[in-house]
Formats: sequence, structure tokens, C-alpha cells
Amino acid sequence: MNSSSTQTAQATAAAAMEISIHNGSTLLFCDEPYDLPNAPALQPLWNFVRRQESLLKSPFFPVLFNFAIYTAFCFPFIALDFLSPWISVLRKYKIQPHSSPTPQMVVLCLAQSIYHHIVCIFPVTVAHWYWRPVSLPSIAPEVPALLLQVAVCLLLFDFLSFLWHLLHHKVPWLYKNFHKVHHKHVSTFALTTQFASVWELLWLGFFAVIGPMLLGCHPLTEMTFFTANIWLSVEDHSGYDLPWSTHKLVPFGLYGGAPHHDLHHQKFKFNYAPYFKHWDWLFGTLSHAQKPSDVKVNKD
Repeated sequence: MNSSSTQTAQATAAAAMEISIHNGSTLLFCDEPYDLPNAPALQPLWNFVRRQESLLKSPFFPVLFNFAIYTAFCFPFIALDFLSPWISVLRKYKIQPHSSPTPQMVVLCLAQSIYHHIVCIFPVTVAHWYWRPVSLPSIAPEVPALLLQVAVCLLLFDFLSFLWHLLHHKVPWLYKNFHKVHHKHVSTFALTTQFASVWELLWLGFFAVIGPMLLGCHPLTEMTFFTANIWLSVEDHSGYDLPWSTHKLVPFGLYGGAPHHDLHHQKFKFNYAPYFKHWDWLFGTLSHAQKPSDVKVNKD
């Protein structure tokens, strides 16, 4: 074999495979590694995701992903809202059983969400897409690394959101001009999650993005975090305390969940953290859920 043929063969092999250092050992990966003994458990899933490369690298993907996941999580709760007046067993899981959204309220919240995704979120995600092009590595993340980074991102989002939320309640001008719109609904339902000012949505979006950027998260980890974050936010505003609600799954009462945040919308001056309870406990702003009849609603 002459030198030209050898170089061609080497170039072909290099194009088809990449050497990756993974968990301290050198692994040889093809473009889509299926059966390698040391491949991560999430590799088949990641291979499937990578086949959608044209969609993932589209400037439309972030806003479509956000809106699709958001509405997919909202609509089951909206269905419960419309069914609960007719099915009594559902009402026992409602935090405020005598309050349900009207069709007009649902349409208004959905229309505002569509408008904000088009006018506000889409331009920002396009700018982010241009500034930070999507990279799709061949190898999937390990499950422990993914779970750890998702947890860290949630804790960081929770902390930043707590500070922002506390500030916008303590400073009357900030509350009146930027946060008050989110408190229009004392009895929340799923679609009130993103019923907020553009200012608030942009800051919450920044808090969601900054964690994966600082940690250098794998794209699959980012998508997992964004999905979990949207779910927890929707659950917080759902108005339901279901048997499988997140706050019942997290041990030691560390997580507040829907009862915790619903009480914030009723009492106004407590429970500023969106998810966990420790920041409200440290700042003396923690209030425990009570029966709706015992709550004095602040309509400010």
C-alpha cells in the first residue's frame, strides 16, 4: 500500500471514530456507539436524540421545546380543573377546593403565554443560539453525573429565584411594576405558571440557563434539567396536592411543592423560594400550609 492510500485510510478511520477519555479509561467511539461494553447507560437514548440534529440545531428548537413541554404539563391539570366540579373525588386533592378557573381565565393565560413565547422568548433564544451554537458530542453523560448536575442546577435556580422574588416583594416599586401581574390569581392553576411580566420571564429564563452554562452541562443534561424545571414550576402552580406530588417524594420535608407555593399566593409575605424550604427557613419567611379556611388572604 502506497503512502497516499495509507493516508486516505487513516483519514477515513479518523472521520468515522473519535478517541474519548471516559471515566479514566480510553474508549474508541464510532459516530453512534451502540454495543461497546463501556458505553454509558444513556447512550442509546442520546444516539436517538442526536439523529434529530437538524431540529436540535434549529433556532426554533428552544422556544418550541419550552412551549411544547410547558403546555404538555399544564393540560392534564387543566383537565382536572374542568372535571373536578363533576367528580367529587378530585376535589379532595385541590388545595382550594371551592375555586376553579373559568374557560375565559384559561384562554387568557394560554394566549398570553403564546404571545410571550413569540414576542419575548423566541428573540432571546435566537440570540442565545447565535452566541452559543449547539454542540452535540458523541458520548452520552453518565447517569450519576446527569443527576448530580440537574440537582445542582435546580438548587441554583431555586436560590436565584428566591433572591429575585424576595427583592420584588420587599421593594414596592419593583412589585407594582414587574411582579404584581403574577399575583393576579390568588387561587393558582397550571397555566398561571407563566402568567407574568416580560421582565419576570426574562429573569427566570436567565436563572434557568446560567446553571448549565456554569457547569458545562451535556446537552442531554440541559434538556433534562429544563424539563424538570418546567414540571416543578407547573406543579407549584397546579393547585393540586396529589398522592405522588414531588414534596411527598422528597424526604425530610425539604421540598415545599404546590401547598408551599399556593400559600404564598394567598398570604403574599411568605414562602418566596419556588421549590425548597431552606432559604425561607433561613430568612424567616417560611410559613407552613394550613387549611384554606384558616388562611387570611392578602389581596394586595
